Amino acid sequence: MIKTAIPNSSPSLAPTHPDVDPARLDPEALKVIQRLHQRGHQAYLVGGCVRDLLLGRKPKDFDVATSAHPNEVRRIFSNSRLIGRRFRLAHVYFKGGKIIEVSTFRSTPMMEVPEVAAGGPEEVPSETANGNGGDLFITQDNVFGTAEQDARRRDFTINGLFYDVQIGQVIDYVRGRQDLEARLVRTIGDPEVRMREDPVRILRAVRFACRLGFDIESRTYAAMEGAVEDLPRCAPARLLEETFRLLRSGVSACSIRLLSALDALKVLLPPVYEYMRRWGHEHEKTFYAFASALDRRVENLGPPEDAVLLATLLLPITRSTLASHGPGDSPPKLAQAVEDLLQDLTKNARLPRRIAQRCRMVLMAQPILSGQRAPRRSPGNFRRFPLFEEALTLFAISVEATGEHQDLLAAWMGGGTPPLPAGGAQTTRRRRRRRPRRDHSSARVKATAAE
Repeated sequence: MIKTAIPNSSPSLAPTHPDVDPARLDPEALKVIQRLHQRGHQAYLVGGCVRDLLLGRKPKDFDVATSAHPNEVRRIFSNSRLIGRRFRLAHVYFKGGKIIEVSTFRSTPMMEVPEVAAGGPEEVPSETANGNGGDLFITQDNVFGTAEQDARRRDFTINGLFYDVQIGQVIDYVRGRQDLEARLVRTIGDPEVRMREDPVRILRAVRFACRLGFDIESRTYAAMEGAVEDLPRCAPARLLEETFRLLRSGVSACSIRLLSALDALKVLLPPVYEYMRRWGHEHEKTFYAFASALDRRVENLGPPEDAVLLATLLLPITRSTLASHGPGDSPPKLAQAVEDLLQDLTKNARLPRRIAQRCRMVLMAQPILSGQRAPRRSPGNFRRFPLFEEALTLFAISVEATGEHQDLLAAWMGGGTPPLPAGGAQTTRRRRRRRPRRDHSSARVKATAAE
């Protein structure tokens, strides 16, 4: 039996919060809300933007939740289009590439749970959950509902807050403000059910905990551990995108430590999982030094492209692989080591081949930048390598992580031609042997004499 507690249905209406300054609200989001109100629909700011405003952080984007159905939103805004199948919503486009995401109030796709007294549990047979023989995994999420139902079907309490811009009030159906003050990541409702519904929530919980510096509530963490086995059921593209979001957020070191503790890396990043399992503590310290250097780069300069993010995780693994041969063994080839790692990701994590190819080229350029191998042509020609800037970004992260080759980095970034260090593997171009030219005229003379 699944027991689901239904809290008090009356929302908590906070007066205008001192941190929610109207001047900090996005003008395009306000235009969307105003237009929806003019057409007779409810519309609120929702989710992460409300959370960040209350925490005094700058929201990355502003999302709107409304009573208007997706097709109605499409008719109201000529500058919009509908996206998604599992979760149908509208993107409203503005100048400069800005997008305001507009979603319709949803109710849970599971069987509706009747209202009971505040805090009283209601038993729901597990075989009726989701109408799918006890399988909690959500395959569609387009059952429309009210604002309260929409708040309760969201993943975490800190993401279930609405902000009514007309009256300047935070609407809290899920006690999210309490968890913001306690700095807790907690699911809305039964953690076991919510994680089984959508195991990608494991990655979202990790991202919020690491990015905000919050703790994960104990029952929520236990449910995350149990739902790891369901991660392979999720679409690989969703898992990969959420993994890259962790890396782009500047919390890769914290996130990978937490995912490793949850035993989720074997599904999300198989090469990293094998690396952690195989190598000792010293190698693990090197890996996290690279991840921390990446986080500092993201914090100061913004995230690099996905190929560089991935290459940053794979570079310490290739370094350990190349250094692992014994005295009598021939050293493994860098190209083969890189190929093995990317083939694993392409096959198991469905890494797009375009990202894999760019990651391969960036990794293969590292021995040239570090002076271990000379470029085939001149350093000037190497600078015209299509991914030179991306390779140099990875090299800069590597220098910060290890403290090595700082002089070479300065020379490359200064536009100079860095010399190879002593003992560098300088190579020379193999010159093609020319065949001796055949004297056709003498051959004709000899043929005439023979006649």
